[in-house]
This record gives sequence, structure tokens and C-alpha cells, in this order.
Amino acid sequence: MGAAGNAIELEAAGRTVRLSSPDKVYFPERGLTKRHVAEYYLAVADGILRALRDRPTTLERYPDGVEGESFFQKRAPKNLPEWIPTAHIAFPSGRTADEICPTEPAAVLWAANLGCLTFHPWPVRREDTDRPDELRIDLDPQPGTDYHHAVAAAHQLRALLEELGLRGWPKTSGGRGLHVFVPIEPRWTFTEVRRCAIALGRELERRMPGKVTTAWWKEERGERIFVDYNQTARDRTIASAYSVRPRPHAPVSAPLRWDEVDDAEPRDFDIVTMPARFAELGDVHADMEDHAFTLDAVLELAARDEHDHGLGDMPYPPDYPKMPGEPKRVQPSRAKHKD
Repeated sequence: MGAAGNAIELEAAGRTVRLSSPDKVYFPERGLTKRHVAEYYLAVADGILRALRDRPTTLERYPDGVEGESFFQKRAPKNLPEWIPTAHIAFPSGRTADEICPTEPAAVLWAANLGCLTFHPWPVRREDTDRPDELRIDLDPQPGTDYHHAVAAAHQLRALLEELGLRGWPKTSGGRGLHVFVPIEPRWTFTEVRRCAIALGRELERRMPGKVTTAWWKEERGERIFVDYNQTARDRTIASAYSVRPRPHAPVSAPLRWDEVDDAEPRDFDIVTMPARFAELGDVHADMEDHAFTLDAVLELAARDEHDHGLGDMPYPPDYPKMPGEPKRVQPSRAKHKD
């Protein structure tokens, strides 16, 4: 029979999913197995499904655990069960793919069986894959800064969002950073939503001089919190709430309430501790579903930046086609040498 002989079956919301090689060690440092990962996802099923429901989702797979090879799976595999729907998405290159769109907890277990640790949902739903319904702000600590610097930026961001009539929901990245998600009406394009992320980042830079940066080039960022506005570009995704992150201690991206952000320690949230928190508190971001904000005020801020300060677009990621209105995509230190 071999390893396949010890397959087990798990049930999620009335559907049975087969888990092969459940004893395969995924996190050697802690002795955590594939079964531990699957059972973690069962324990937080309502939360992870809220984060993924109807979203085209890229799977970050580690079939041999965190110390093995990994890859991002964008296209739905050939053997996709008929009960997992897909959505047709277009990449910046113009090529397209069908990505899985989880609609029930069993889809998460099915992916976990393939060695998926981290789920990367698009900020769109399958009904309209060109209009995001989430504005996602990634506060990314640069070398010399840590989670608590990201927290300071998050509080300023929260105040700024409130001034603009918006509300954000914070979560740990699973590393040292923080993500703040704002549910929005699906009326704007990826380009417009990215423009909003840039405008928010620039305003944070003004309010926290020397502490926050939108500089795309690493050499210019310094010891500051980087607002990674390009995470809002088409085909860029952020790990979902409750996703397991591929680090030795098996951390997860943990949704937080604003009153918890200061005292939270990202390392405390992992696949062993999160189920108890979830059993006690439930999904602390469940109410995101009840909101859809407008970006009008942020787009006005972006227009003022352009009109009053001459601040237009920022560079896109290197693999992108050249975008209209985009500045030169060349590292400043390299540009100087060309003169």
C-alpha cells in the first residue's frame, strides 16, 4: 500500500475530502504534519472561506513541506473537482487563465491536500474579475524596522481612512508587517484602485516624515515602513486572512480588532494557537461583508496630488508591460551613471 495507504477522509460542511499522506511532516521544527495543516483549516473554516469566497485564488504550494520546493499555482489543475468553480482572469501580459474560486470549506481542504499553505485571493469576485471589491494596503517593514513601526503607521492610516469616510480591517501578514483591507464597491478598475493606494501612501509619508515611504526602489526606502502600493496592481495578491505562512514556526495571517493591534505579537498566531482564538472570538473580520465603501474621496486626494504637487503615477513591478503615464522604470543609482 505504501504512503497512500494511510490516506484519511475529512468532512467539511457535508463534503468529504481525501487527505493523502496525512503524516507527512510539513514544519519539521515543530513536528507539524499535513494533517495538522488540514485540521487547522477546518477549525477556521468560516474565517478562511469569508476571505476567499468567490475570489480567483492562486495557491502557494509546498508539497514536501516548508523545507521543500514550492511554486505558485495560478491555473486550476486538470483534475479539479466539478464542485469547485473557476473564473477567467486576464494577466497584465494579456494572457488569461482559469483560477479556482472557493465557495465552500471543502475547497480549502482540497487545496491543503495538494500542499497549499498560503492562499492568495484576487481582490475581485468571479462575477466581475476586472473591478476590485477590496482596497488592500500592505505596510511592509524594511530592514531596521519591525511590527511595532508598522503598527504606528497603521494607526495613522486608520485615522486617514476615517477622514475619507472609509474603514479598514487590520491583520498580521504572518511576518513582521500589517495588512489593512477596505471593502469597496466594485466600480473602479485596478488602475484606479492602485492610484488610491498610492495617494494613501503619499499622505502617510507626509504625516509620518522619515517613518513611512512609497519609494519603489529598495535603495531609497531606508529604515521606514514601505507602503507597497504595487500589491494593488492586477495579478498581485496578498496572503488571505487565516492563511498559513511558509516559515519554520507555522505562523498564520491573523485578523485583528483595532484595539488588539498594539499588543499583538505576530509570532503568537500560528496553526496551533489560532483555533482556540477562533473558537472563542469567531472571525473578527466577519462584518467586512456588510460594508462596501466608495473611493471618491481618495481619488480626489490623488487628483490634488497630481494638480498641486505634480505627483503622477509610480513605477509598476518589473514584469509588467509599460503602462500609460508611468515614469521611467529605472533604478535611480543606475540612472545617474548613464549621464
